[in-house]
Amino acid sequence: MDTINTEVARQLAEELPPSVLRSIITTFEADIGRLAQELLAAGRAGNAEGYHRAAHSIAGAASAVGASRLEREARMAMNPAHHEPPHVVMPRLMLEAKAAIEALRLLRP
Repeated sequence: MDTINTEVARQLAEELPPSVLRSIITTFEADIGRLAQELLAAGRAGNAEGYHRAAHSIAGAASAVGASRLEREARMAMNPAHHEPPHVVMPRLMLEAKAAIEALRLLRP
């Protein structure tokens, strides 16, 4: 599975004006950073609802830009059947977030 869904990336790069694409990427970076902190804080506090909400938001943001592997990690984090503690989930999630951001930066005109 690619870091970024190539079809979604192609659509973003071809269909959006460069300034809009830059704005989407910048917003995605900021949102993922904020949401990752919320996920970590909720996990440390034992706040299952907050943890699920942050993971769901990460999955949605990732899906919107075609960040397939990040979306998969976030969906696994919010799945009670695949329960792993935050200290296990966070390194993988952050690795995928960084990879997605780097891949998206390559789309910038």
